Amino acid sequence: MKKSYILGLIIIAVAVAVIISSAGDASKYVSFREAFAMAQAGDDSKVHVVGQLQRNQAGEIIGIEYDPVKDPNYLAFMMVDNNQEVHKVVCYNPPPSMQDFKRSEQIVVVGRVKEGQFIASQILMKCPSKYEDKQIKG
Repeated sequence: MKKSYILGLIIIAVAVAVIISSAGDASKYVSFREAFAMAQAGDDSKVHVVGQLQRNQAGEIIGIEYDPVKDPNYLAFMMVDNNQEVHKVVCYNPPPSMQDFKRSEQIVVVGRVKEGQFIASQILMKCPSKYEDKQIKG
């Protein structure tokens, strides 16, 4: 065989290996109830949970534990999933902007349940759009 054919086969094999390894890392969207049930069943795979920060009757966010002076790599907060189930989420990689975090409309946490609590490895935020249509009064 020619060297170019061998090189082409190697490149194709590497591409297939990358695709297979990334497909195995894909996680699914679940509720807190499903995430905790998976953990009890021994499933340690990462999942996505969609929800919002817990708010009081006045609409103020409650339950955030973050002190950058004490530990800038620790963030804990109470999150309400789409089934209205509330759980504490702990993240050791807090978002860069706490202001954007608090203003977010919706949050997706990626992680797994460990020792009875949800440990997030990633926090994805849906922030209010600054490009909303606004009527011009004239």
